[in-house]
Amino acid sequence: LRHPMDQLLKANAQWNWTKDCQRAFEEFKRLLSSDLLLTHFDPRHEIIVAADASNTGIGACLMHRLPTGAIKVVQHRSRSLTPAEKNYGQVEKEGLALVFGVMKFHSMIYGRHFTLQTDHKPLLSIFGSHKGIPVHSANRLQCWAIILLTYDFRIEYIATDQFGYADVLSRLISQHSREDDEDFVIAAISLDDELEVFIDSSVSNFPVTHALIRKATKESKSLQAVIKYHHEGWPESSTMIAEPEAKLFFCRRFALSVVEGCLLLGERVVVPEVYRKRILKQLHKAHPGIVRMKSLARCYVFWPRIDADIEDLVRACPKCAAAAKLPTKAPLQSWPTPNGTWERVHIDYAGPMNGVFFFVVVDAYSKWPEIFATPSSSTKATLKLLRQCIARFGRMDLLVSDNGPQFTSAEFRTFLKQNGIQHVTTAPYHPASNGQAERFVATLKRALKKINEGEDLEETLQVFLQAYRSTANPQAPGGKSPAELMLSRRPKSTFDLLRAPSIPPKPTPANVKQNADYDRKHGAVERCFAPGDLIFAHVFRRNDFTWAPGQVIEKVGAVNYVIKLEGSNRPIKVHTNQIRRRRVANATSAEVQPGTLPLDILLDNFEIETQPLPSGDS
Repeated sequence: LRHPMDQLLKANAQWNWTKDCQRAFEEFKRLLSSDLLLTHFDPRHEIIVAADASNTGIGACLMHRLPTGAIKVVQHRSRSLTPAEKNYGQVEKEGLALVFGVMKFHSMIYGRHFTLQTDHKPLLSIFGSHKGIPVHSANRLQCWAIILLTYDFRIEYIATDQFGYADVLSRLISQHSREDDEDFVIAAISLDDELEVFIDSSVSNFPVTHALIRKATKESKSLQAVIKYHHEGWPESSTMIAEPEAKLFFCRRFALSVVEGCLLLGERVVVPEVYRKRILKQLHKAHPGIVRMKSLARCYVFWPRIDADIEDLVRACPKCAAAAKLPTKAPLQSWPTPNGTWERVHIDYAGPMNGVFFFVVVDAYSKWPEIFATPSSSTKATLKLLRQCIARFGRMDLLVSDNGPQFTSAEFRTFLKQNGIQHVTTAPYHPASNGQAERFVATLKRALKKINEGEDLEETLQVFLQAYRSTANPQAPGGKSPAELMLSRRPKSTFDLLRAPSIPPKPTPANVKQNADYDRKHGAVERCFAPGDLIFAHVFRRNDFTWAPGQVIEKVGAVNYVIKLEGSNRPIKVHTNQIRRRRVANATSAEVQPGTLPLDILLDNFEIETQPLPSGDS
């Protein structure tokens, strides 16, 4: 559209306003007065930059995608190609159009994310690759890709038939002879500092080649001195060498060689100082360890103190430090053996298992364990169980635990302070510091895994504790069992039934004297009953003690009898002090009225017997 009028602007062009110029002028006026108006730039809307190239020019436009989905143009830019640019291949022309558009709209898109649209698919892999700039790309395209590294964009392919707003700008453009485009230069000047930084950082990612090594070797004074000594002969001593770095090659002088301008140590290339950081970066690209990195370097490159440089690089790498192994373990610092039981106690929680926590308490001296199954591991629940232990065994001197919230709460610390208990917490994520409790927790977990389905958990825990406490522990003092050390005796078990019963001990003189004093004080008289004897038993009925008639069934022990009360078939056990002999009247005696007691009971005299009264006596 501008072509006829652009011809009039050329240098030394004759002014001739033709019909084509008038037609173009009228068309411009029509377009400017039409509805095709530009919209204002708003950084809150999505930004789109579209660029295209033709054989005669390049064009670009800045657009917004509004919330409604409509696309409105903010600004158009275009220019014709110079004679040199017309010789570019089509991919280079399209790349030039993208760079032209981005740099023209630099003030509006720099530092903001935008979409870069093109109708040339090959540019997607060159300018939009996440793997870096392709090495096989032409140098001109690589330079443009470096320029675009300063921007935050997503490149997008648009089919040509849907790309008219940019395509028309590149085609409706006239030729011009200006080889120095002012706008382009201004944009380039504004980016000089940024481009220099990005070019340096991007070029540093390119591999170092043989040609670069040869050129840098030629410019290195120290390596040239080494090559000179190699050709002309080495001095007899390294002290006669003036160059400091050249001295370091003296001990390796017989392994040196020069091939095509490069210094070699065996098959390893001696890298000039200017490229050593880049070589180290290449060696460390996959973040190998020091040993692997040295092994790789010894296959290809060499320079003095290369091992030290590799070690410094790996140790200073934050990613390697974050993924490093744990250091060599420090010498073992065992807990000192306590002087007695319940001096140092270790506690911990195991579980949850099926919704149940297990509070584990282990005495460091005797290895005596306590296990409490609890649905909660809170501070309140922990203190409740700890109070039970203190009530049973007394206050411990030192309590060892991990850094669980229930052990570090203010309430827990207050309880320990009130009871004068010293509290020591282990290092976080270092369970070995609380080894007493941790080892027993591991033993407990193995035991719990062996519980069969349907077995009672509490019963299983008690059986486990009985067996553990009764078993000798090699780590305990004297190799004794926890029960022997904690209770000062060996608890009996079913295995003791295998031994013959022991002979009952004879009464001691103190026991004999105590029995005699009791008998004398209470006037005790030995009484014996035989099976079948009638008796009265002192039993508790209707909220009071009363005498009930019964009969002796058998004697059990020295002073106990099994009896049956009248009207009951249930045998009961009574002491001899709870029964009295019952006498029954003979056949001629008067019958006792129901509901009344015999006279001997009422009189509390077993020697009086009821006699029948003579007839006529009152």
